[in-house]
Amino acid sequence: MSFKAEKIMALAGKNLQGLSSNELIEIYREMIQAGMHGLCFSPYVEGQQPGDQLTEAQVRSRLEVIRPYTKWVRSFSCTEGNELIPKIAKEFGIKTLVGAWLGKNEEINRKEVENLIKLAKEGYVDIAAVGNEVMYRKDLTEDQLLEFILKVKNAIPGVPVGYVDAYYEFEHRPGITEACDVILANCYPFWEGCALEYSLLYIKDMYQRALRAGNGKKVIITETGWPSQGTNLYGAVPSDENFMKYFINIQNWSKEESIDIHYFSSFDESWKVGTEGDVGAYWGLWDKDEKLKY
Repeated sequence: MSFKAEKIMALAGKNLQGLSSNELIEIYREMIQAGMHGLCFSPYVEGQQPGDQLTEAQVRSRLEVIRPYTKWVRSFSCTEGNELIPKIAKEFGIKTLVGAWLGKNEEINRKEVENLIKLAKEGYVDIAAVGNEVMYRKDLTEDQLLEFILKVKNAIPGVPVGYVDAYYEFEHRPGITEACDVILANCYPFWEGCALEYSLLYIKDMYQRALRAGNGKKVIITETGWPSQGTNLYGAVPSDENFMKYFINIQNWSKEESIDIHYFSSFDESWKVGTEGDVGAYWGLWDKDEKLKY
């Protein structure tokens, strides 16, 4: 941050209360420019959704946008053009956390895992994620998921392998936690109805719970964020100011305590309204037209 932004934050206190909108925007912009550990990558442009084929041009264009601001990129699938994300990211000098999307379709699961292994063997994967919130959605049994995790671990022994889910799932499922080389935890104070002013304390507790469950294993926060628009969830209120405050607090914490965080998300995606309600479309640091917010 610039001296001016640091001075503003020191005067305001780390809860960012009392800042004018202009001061908040200035600090937010400074934090964006300073860069971050990681970003969750949103590849789908307006009118697209999972199931549609991604083109190399759109993946390349969107990675070009975020390239100056992040060291890592997280992808969620290894099919339908998503397999291009780690390849182009590596070309741009960005490290990769690459996910295989697992669900109820056996054929898709097989293809996802095969492609993840192939990408890793070709050198495009720094961390492999076998499944995302599969236990939360109850798409597979624990034994089925473990079979996929162990298959990937055996195939790519030189690459750390984990599974992504809500932080508390690693407390409840010690078999899966034990199988992971690294704990990949999604931590959303918003989705648990936490008010913005308590959200930093709340996510720190989430992180500590995942850390204890992992029993010494590294914990990476694979998703966290705050929507800029939409309907309130109990005490959690979407707004431009809360969006910026949450981002600033999370990035400060990430840097001060060396917490690896993949922020959610890079771009707004309208298709998410169908699964998450109106807030689903407004998690991006960039809007759906690839313009940086504020």
